[in-house]
Amino acid sequence: MNKLLTLLLTLFLAYSCSIPKTGKTADPGDYRVAFYNVENLFDTDDDPTNAGDDEYLPGSKKNWTPARYQMKLDHLARVVEGMGYPALIGLAEVENARVLEDFCNKTSLKAHNYGYVHFESPDFRGIDVAFLYKKNVFKVTSSDTVRIKFPVGMIPEYPNYTTRDLLLVEGKFNGKEKLYIIVAHLPSRSGGQKETEPRRRHVASQIGGEIAAIFKSDGNANIIVMGDMNDEPTDPSMAQNIGAQSFDGNFSNTTMYNCFSELKEKGLGSYRYKGDWNMLDQVILSTNLAKGNKKLHYARSGIFQQEWMMYKDEKYGLSPSRTYGGDRFFGGYSDHLPVWVELK
Repeated sequence: MNKLLTLLLTLFLAYSCSIPKTGKTADPGDYRVAFYNVENLFDTDDDPTNAGDDEYLPGSKKNWTPARYQMKLDHLARVVEGMGYPALIGLAEVENARVLEDFCNKTSLKAHNYGYVHFESPDFRGIDVAFLYKKNVFKVTSSDTVRIKFPVGMIPEYPNYTTRDLLLVEGKFNGKEKLYIIVAHLPSRSGGQKETEPRRRHVASQIGGEIAAIFKSDGNANIIVMGDMNDEPTDPSMAQNIGAQSFDGNFSNTTMYNCFSELKEKGLGSYRYKGDWNMLDQVILSTNLAKGNKKLHYARSGIFQQEWMMYKDEKYGLSPSRTYGGDRFFGGYSDHLPVWVELK
């Protein structure tokens, strides 16, 4: 009789533990928001309208084959897996919707039911930003882009210079909290940091304008700005044009908080250039998320780095293991490390 009771109790407990919990959100770790510059994620097909993809074809000097393309997708998926399959992911340097479709459905991401938002931009290299989301956590209610137009004479050496659009997404998180997402990839520092700074400040001003417009319609908005900013948190584009400050600043309802200011102060970064770590990839939150005025709020931030994502440069030490160095295939992951914040 005692053995029977023990068996029944064991079965009851096992069944009870398998019942999904209702009326309770998932573990805070499930609500990770990440951004990742995936370094030139091109497919292997020639797009006749995009000269920027010519170097990523099977017959090019890079010899970008279907096997290498699938390896790249699998490597990126391993990084996403390592981060715990974040609920929301911003991406930079994706060629088109096809690579997003393959990423979501031809890798381990398929089991996690990701959707994506993407628009083609006029970037001269043919790369765009994109947004991935778990369909069971986030519902997209609207999406759009902001085309970046530079003032005449700002870039005299490149009068027809084009860059990535800003990606705007609105949606409901867990069916409750309304989120406004802005994904950006600001112009690079190629040509000199100071020389190219006006380009980034111009784009950052567009981001600042979008933030102001959101706050005008919703004074307590939950806003997430994420991207490869190609500037540090303390640079004018971030601190002045976007107005993102460190967490110890003076907050109002319409203040933006840079989650990576403190990590930069510690000497950390997401991109290594000639031995120096740069905190180029960032996530910026509005006060409502940063200060925890609502149920959904900021918990912590980090840079995802694992030994298998790195290589040791003889001169500069550990750096992110990239896919290519020039035309030489290294078979790595990306030249950037992904960054993340946790909301709970």
